[in-house]
Amino acid sequence: MKKYILLIVFLFGYFGISQDEEKEKAKALEASKNYTWNANKNLSEDKFVDAEAEYRKAISKSSENAAAPYNLGNAYYKKETYSEAFGRFKQAGEVATSKADKHKAYHNMGNVFMKRKEYEKAVEAYKEALRNNPKDEETRYNLALAKEMLKKQQDEQKNDQNKDQDKDQDKKDQDKKDKEDKNKDKKDGDEGDKGDKDKEEEKKDGDKGDKGDQGEEEKEDNKEGEGDEKKEDKKQPNQGDQQQEKSQPRPNQLSKQQVQNLLEAMQNEEKKVKDKIDAKKVKGAKVKNEKDW
Repeated sequence: MKKYILLIVFLFGYFGISQDEEKEKAKALEASKNYTWNANKNLSEDKFVDAEAEYRKAISKSSENAAAPYNLGNAYYKKETYSEAFGRFKQAGEVATSKADKHKAYHNMGNVFMKRKEYEKAVEAYKEALRNNPKDEETRYNLALAKEMLKKQQDEQKNDQNKDQDKDQDKKDQDKKDKEDKNKDKKDGDEGDKGDKDKEEEKKDGDKGDKGDQGEEEKEDNKEGEGDEKKEDKKQPNQGDQQQEKSQPRPNQLSKQQVQNLLEAMQNEEKKVKDKIDAKKVKGAKVKNEKDW
């Protein structure tokens, strides 16, 4: 029995609290709508700051009022404050309970993406809007336009990418060409240095050649001199032999000097003999003394 009593008390309290909450929510929603009305009025009178303040009060008063963020989003959109506008349209789409409100929120989100040239996101937003209202021709037209702009954008990006790739390839080709030219210049320089070195070597070889020629001439001169000397040397031994023949008697043959000496010796002997004979003649002859008086 007690259990049933407790259950009845609990259910009564739960439904009582729920009814109070529902009343509070309804009251807050009504106040939010009043703020929204005031904001719309200010906005129509070009009082944007006052309208913005009233919309904010409406949004803070009740999260179930989709009209307040949606209208504030439109106000930002007209001011070309697209980031703020998108945030309010998104908020309106999240709190909206009817498909009509969701359709309007996503349609306007697509418009923001179109302004920001985010065509891929615009396509998705328009698609979501059509899911909530497939009969809206304006949304369908915007979707077709977004798809066309997306294709054009992708083609341009592809072309830009190809251009970038071409530029990169051109840069690589130019770098390669510069490197080849640099290597060629270096090679030419090395060959030039080598050529200069070869010239120096040739010059050295030329000097050596000249020196060699001079040496050859000297050798020729020396050869000629040596030839003369050899001729002289060759001649001198013969003369030496002749001198030896003159100075040294051959066996059984007297030299001229020896012959001359021998002749002089013979003449001396003959003279001595003659002197002796003459002396004997003088000695044996009679002397006739004559007086000088």
